[in-house]
Amino acid sequence: MVATPTFRMKAPNVLDRLDPFHGGKKERERCLSTGRLAPFLLPCLCLTTILSLFLYFPNPFEAVSKREIQQKGAPIVKPPEGNAILNCNLYEGRWIQYRRDFNYKNSSCIPEARNCFLHGRTDRDFLNWRWKPYACNLPKFDPKIFLDMVRGNKMAFIGDSVSMNQVESLVCLLSKEEVPKFVYKDSAEQNRIWHFPEHNFILMNLWSRFLVAAEQRMINGSLSPAYNLQIDKVDEDWTANLQTIDYVVISNGLWFFRQIYLYKGDTVVGCVDCEEPNVTKVSPSGAIQMALQTALAYINGCIECRGIVTVVRTFSPTHFEHGSWDTGGICNRTKPSDERQIIWVGEPWNIRKIQVEETERMGMEGKEQGKSFVAMDVTKAMLMRPDGHPGDYRGNLPNKDFRDCLHWCLPGPIDTWNEFLMAILEIETGLVS
Repeated sequence: MVATPTFRMKAPNVLDRLDPFHGGKKERERCLSTGRLAPFLLPCLCLTTILSLFLYFPNPFEAVSKREIQQKGAPIVKPPEGNAILNCNLYEGRWIQYRRDFNYKNSSCIPEARNCFLHGRTDRDFLNWRWKPYACNLPKFDPKIFLDMVRGNKMAFIGDSVSMNQVESLVCLLSKEEVPKFVYKDSAEQNRIWHFPEHNFILMNLWSRFLVAAEQRMINGSLSPAYNLQIDKVDEDWTANLQTIDYVVISNGLWFFRQIYLYKGDTVVGCVDCEEPNVTKVSPSGAIQMALQTALAYINGCIECRGIVTVVRTFSPTHFEHGSWDTGGICNRTKPSDERQIIWVGEPWNIRKIQVEETERMGMEGKEQGKSFVAMDVTKAMLMRPDGHPGDYRGNLPNKDFRDCLHWCLPGPIDTWNEFLMAILEIETGLVS
């Protein structure tokens, strides 16, 4: 008998708690509505406040279109001619040796757990590889071009700690052009906000393990490692104020490799890694598909989110050898794998296929709603990079026996994800045609 879970009402949404610039359109409407109730005093106060704020502190969450930016005299720097990325599959390619300038402006942007050199890694050859699509060249990351493209906009990364890993890489790369102001982090350092005042750009990390509503499962009054997922209901922490976001980079994956009970309403519709009688067995990739469908459908159904660009980052593989994460698995390789060494079957490849297909399907539907859905297909490239993980060089984490073969060193191959992201933005903003 499977117990029916109780999904608790969430606290006020995470954006309300962590957004230091919260306000904008809705706050102004509320202010004006209050003015109608007190027609003499309050309108004057509201208008005076609004004018003062906009004179001295331009609203960093105000959506500004690329056309408006150009009309306001802040032209977007165009990328070099001849990169031919528009009709090129950026994700079919190989790693080539290339001495790269992977230096960030300084190491202060690197979280301790990702700073592999700080913790004793001595080999640096793993930095000297560059992703080369077969049919074109992937443009190098240019922080000036990137910041010009997102000027006046807001970008949110939604996902787990691997998603946060990409955000951390992006902050370091952008800091070569403008060092952002770190304006918020919660106590768990999972939800974070950076502000780039010179470009009026907000970058956010919004934590969500599964993208859908989830509760840790209670057994005999104690929390267990298993989770109950409300597979037809999104996690409200990331959907709050979605209409204020211009670019979303969303992902899910590794948290689904555990015991999970899948619910629609009060009904169990499946289970991952369980032996309950009369409960449909679901693979991790199947559960990921359900959650991703719910998340993308919510974005597409958001009436006030017209023009939003959603980038779905595909599955980032782990590289544990001689065991798993909790049985002594290691990752001590120092160079990329050859394509012939990769096994192109199994759950990582199934997950990647599902994520690409669901994104393409929603992309067709989204056109009618004025929304764009794009897959950032990193799986193949990263399957070939067992050398890019922290491994033993992971910092002072509680479990001394755990090697981190899941996240990526900074700097490292994960910086390539932001080159993919920059190429996607160039296409979406019409800078390449």
